[in-house]
Amino acid sequence: MKKLQGAHLRKPVTPDLLMTPSDQGDVDLDVDFAADRGNWTGKLDFLLSCIGYCVGLGNVWRFPYRAYTNGGGAFLVPYFLMLAICGIPLFFLELSLGQFSSLGPLAVWKISPLFKGAGAAMLLIVGLVAIYYNMIIAYVLFYLFASLTSDLPWEHCGNWWNTERCLEHRGPRDGNGVLPLNLSSTVSPSEEYWSRYVLHIQGSQGIGQPGEIRWNLCLCLLLAWVIVFLCILKGVKSSGKVVYFTATFPYLILLMLLVRGVTLPGAWKGIQFYLTPQFHHLLSSKVWIEAALQIFYSLGVGFGGLLTFASYNTFHQNIYRDTFIVTLGNAITSILAGFAIFSVLGYMSQELGVPVDQVAKAGPGLAFVVYPQAMTMLPLSPFWSFLFFFMLLTLGLDSQFAFLETIVTAVTDEFPYYLRPKKAVFSGLICVAMYLMGLILTTDGGMYWLVLLDDYSASFGLMVVVITTCLAVTRVYGIQRFCRDIHMMLGFKPGLYFRTCWLFLSPATLLALLVYSIVKYQPSEYGSYRFPAWAELLGILMGLLSCLMIPAGMLLAVLREEGSLWERLQQASRPAIDWGPSLEENRTGMYVATLAGSQSPKPLMVHMRKYGGITSFENTAIEVDREIAEEEEESMM
Repeated sequence: MKKLQGAHLRKPVTPDLLMTPSDQGDVDLDVDFAADRGNWTGKLDFLLSCIGYCVGLGNVWRFPYRAYTNGGGAFLVPYFLMLAICGIPLFFLELSLGQFSSLGPLAVWKISPLFKGAGAAMLLIVGLVAIYYNMIIAYVLFYLFASLTSDLPWEHCGNWWNTERCLEHRGPRDGNGVLPLNLSSTVSPSEEYWSRYVLHIQGSQGIGQPGEIRWNLCLCLLLAWVIVFLCILKGVKSSGKVVYFTATFPYLILLMLLVRGVTLPGAWKGIQFYLTPQFHHLLSSKVWIEAALQIFYSLGVGFGGLLTFASYNTFHQNIYRDTFIVTLGNAITSILAGFAIFSVLGYMSQELGVPVDQVAKAGPGLAFVVYPQAMTMLPLSPFWSFLFFFMLLTLGLDSQFAFLETIVTAVTDEFPYYLRPKKAVFSGLICVAMYLMGLILTTDGGMYWLVLLDDYSASFGLMVVVITTCLAVTRVYGIQRFCRDIHMMLGFKPGLYFRTCWLFLSPATLLALLVYSIVKYQPSEYGSYRFPAWAELLGILMGLLSCLMIPAGMLLAVLREEGSLWERLQQASRPAIDWGPSLEENRTGMYVATLAGSQSPKPLMVHMRKYGGITSFENTAIEVDREIAEEEEESMM
């Protein structure tokens, strides 16, 4: 007995309730996953990854077109207003969820297991988008290789794929410098190169008869998936280093294209067309809806990429600052891209002698037809073409990294013991599976399938997911509790601006977007081709499937509980016992000892006071616990 007492004097004993699971011997506990997940290895990894994820192809080929068709410079008013109401708050909410829990889009719903179906819906949406998004990267690679020549192949007519309607649009001009030809009845070489050579769309009779696989596109798609796999091979440790190049180099190329564009004759004509304010457009609801849609899709909210990236942060990373850097940087990049695009389109319209609105297009038409045609009019055209498509490649890859990392992280967080040690193999299997599913996009009629996926995979389904997430966090989990979590993580609570947006403005805006998209529904089309009814139905079912995952997840969560229906709903909506920061040293206040195998938090706080060692974080946590206890007492009275 004396020997034992002497031993106690020599070495203080930690009370059992204060022992960490690692101190408790060989206990098989599902604890401390964050240590296995990996983290960003550099201070800028997370920030650059978010910038690369948000700044994508849409900034180049959608924003400029949306701006000039919706009031030019006046479009910036609803754009920045919607950024403040919808973009910044939802961006910060998703980052906060990921960083606080260090969990992916599925496991993060420990916050309220009733809504885990929203995480599954996210995965379905991001999976479908990743399949066709990499096909766009394959097209970019195709054009990139085609630019490695002294004469661009879409510069002249007379090739085997050209028709008699092909016209180089460089005929003799009249005294006013205008082409005396009816351009509407002709086709540019770049348009026939895109449709008849790259896509070979004349080999397809429609979406139901896609035709044969185009092996050159098939190989480009394979290369795209190989690049993506190699860059995410080691998770965020490898992709976090790649983004130092892929997130910054596009800005250098964009600056070069901008400088070259504004020095061209007629450039000001295009810029004036792009930015001239037409304030009467602001009276139209369509303009405000378009601004909200641009913000919503450009920032990538609801796809799970932001949540996934934030889950690899340290617990006290200043995501509040990062939110403003990324969202405002994304907006400024879109505006700069508009200058680079429309300065060249202004030059092109002057060369062709047609108004700017006749050469301006959005989406693939801008990237693969109009801009390549403009490149042929410049000296050293292969050089500028290569730069443009290399910029598109780096812009696209960043977003694709995020899509794949989201899927891999979500599934490995669900099955950590089986998949984390074999994460590279699992990533490879995902890439192979998605490559095989994407092979239909490499057929003669692959563009029809790509348009269908683009129109429906992330349309109303994505809005439903984001509305559900916003309401589940603020209404079910509770805005006060969520703000306390952020306080524990960042040292301050979100202000009135964020709370008002989360509770009212953001969900209301998204609901208006959802209603508008349903009321103004238009069937898919590609050029003059109209999709058959069965294809439209397939697309609608694609969107509905992601929506149906939410009630399906609710049903499963309720069936796992016991008691009456109301009791089951209450139990399923409460946070799981192990919800909170993944690392034990970050679990203070109400989250102390709520990991598997730990004791309940109330006795633990008593022992902490008895044995000392309470830090400033724990003092804050005690205050938070007191606030919660007071609220619970008030609600029971």
